[in-house]
Amino acid sequence: MANSTLTKKRSTAYGSTVALKSAMAVTGAVLVLYLIAHMYGNLKVFSGQEAFDGYAHGLRELGYPLLPEEGFLWVFRLVLLASVLIHIYSAAVLTIRARKARTQRYVVTKRVQRTYSSYTMRWGGVLIALFVVFHILHLTVNAIAPGGASDSPYERLVNGFQPEFWYVTLFYVAAVIAVGFHLRHGIWSGMATLGLNKASRQGKINAAAVGIALIVTVGFLLPPLAVTFGLVG
Repeated sequence: MANSTLTKKRSTAYGSTVALKSAMAVTGAVLVLYLIAHMYGNLKVFSGQEAFDGYAHGLRELGYPLLPEEGFLWVFRLVLLASVLIHIYSAAVLTIRARKARTQRYVVTKRVQRTYSSYTMRWGGVLIALFVVFHILHLTVNAIAPGGASDSPYERLVNGFQPEFWYVTLFYVAAVIAVGFHLRHGIWSGMATLGLNKASRQGKINAAAVGIALIVTVGFLLPPLAVTFGLVG
């Protein structure tokens, strides 16, 4: 009986709103750090094909020979996948709970805030999820190849964002902008969840959230737009 009660209490604690918000904040931080690192790697396209392909090949050899070739990448992918799944699950459960707990209509200002949150965090999240699938199939797995398949990561990127494939670039731009809004709102919410969003720090936290979102957005947009407009090729 005692063990059953303890297990039930632990289950309730793990499923509490505070626990779910904390899980979102922590997994969100993991994803933000990944985005910054990924953005930095993408910018190597401006150093030419040798530098970009060398960077991509180097990722596959991280940890070798302690780990098998691509071993570190697979560990990292599993951590990212777990973070994404926990993030989505927490967001879905919290959204359902918020709807059930809502007993009266929001005033106009609250409705505007809710709309902003809905489009940046929920619908923006859906767009980002669809883009991630396309992005992996296009530039990682090489299963989708607008402009022609290639073993070279540099050539795949350059081929895929040629002017005749403007719809690919447009989709990429829309998804990256959604990431930017998601980041801005997510960083602010995550700081609040972790108790860092105190009145004296709100201005700095807001500036940091906006700054990180802008840097990541611009950093991810530069390579495809540079290819589309003929600056890289």
